[in-house]
Amino acid sequence: MTAADAIRVVIAEDSAILRDGLAQLLVDRGFTITEAVSDASALHAAVERDLPDVAVVDIRMPPAFTDEGLRAAIELRRKHPGLGILLFSQYVETRFAAQLLAEDATGIGYLLKDRVADVSDFVEALVRVASGGTALDPEVVTQLVGASRKTDTLSRLTPREREVLSLMAEGRTNAAIATTLVVSEGAVEKHVANIFAKLDLPVSQSDHRRVLAVLRFLES
Repeated sequence: MTAADAIRVVIAEDSAILRDGLAQLLVDRGFTITEAVSDASALHAAVERDLPDVAVVDIRMPPAFTDEGLRAAIELRRKHPGLGILLFSQYVETRFAAQLLAEDATGIGYLLKDRVADVSDFVEALVRVASGGTALDPEVVTQLVGASRKTDTLSRLTPREREVLSLMAEGRTNAAIATTLVVSEGAVEKHVANIFAKLDLPVSQSDHRRVLAVLRFLES
């Protein structure tokens, strides 16, 4: 049994070739596809019929091909807070994406189609999102941060701490951050502790400080 075996997925993608190909790819790797649909209205109906664990949603879908998928994702999360959302698109839409993440970043992912180089990376991101984690493409993080620099609530962080926090926003573990920055995992843990302290995120019983720190980063 793999991590994907118990995960139920709905796919919303207007391209029939990509939609069917993605569905088959996920079925081959143990996921259960509840439905695969082509527009936002059908996505809403599919979720209501059979609530999945996670929805893979393209941003631009019929009828206008602007941000129908992203707005549908926001509405679905408000109605079903436990539903994981993995945006899978060619585009970065900063305004509504920031809104989606700011409301609750647990179980949210945003990957760019052209930048997913390996199927295993996509599968890993989908499992992470279905489990309540985050999975953000670095380019998405860059554009979200660039679009929100009107205020700077992270001014107390050092450049290295901001770098660590940016990697946290991508969904990286401490071990993965250490590999990326070519430092020890202990050094990363120290940076993370400093980030929590500087952002006034005390230890709590549920301890979702990592998600809260990412939210501060995206809202800054």
